[in-house]
Amino acid sequence: MASLRTRLAVLLPMAGMLLVAAPVEAASTDSKKGAEIYCFMRSKGNDHSVSFEASYALIKRQSRGVFKTSPKHAAVMITETVVEEPGSYPDCGQYLGDLFGGKTSKKSSSTSSESTITSSGVTSEASTDWDADDRYSY
Repeated sequence: MASLRTRLAVLLPMAGMLLVAAPVEAASTDSKKGAEIYCFMRSKGNDHSVSFEASYALIKRQSRGVFKTSPKHAAVMITETVVEEPGSYPDCGQYLGDLFGGKTSKKSSSTSSESTITSSGVTSEASTDWDADDRYSY
């Protein structure tokens, strides 16, 4: 008969594998639902913060793991889901940058700019929505 130490040495790794494998499937389902909510809300005209809060709340509450999902990990989960199934989320790719701190995109307006005419008669573009965090916009 095997000793207790031998039994534990065999059974504990197996139990660990089962526990590790279970949350992966659940995370996949949660990220799919989160991506559906985020993309649906964005396509209906909601801004990034409202859409992400709704999808993140679902991902966070429905995760079955011991630890809660961080907002950055939820953003990655949503992005992976959209990239893996682009046909399911046809116009959502344009919003993925907003999940990682990109400028919020709006369908109706692009970067607003004013045309100014200089003394030499050359038209130059002056951006009206410049912010200090956008250090590389020329």
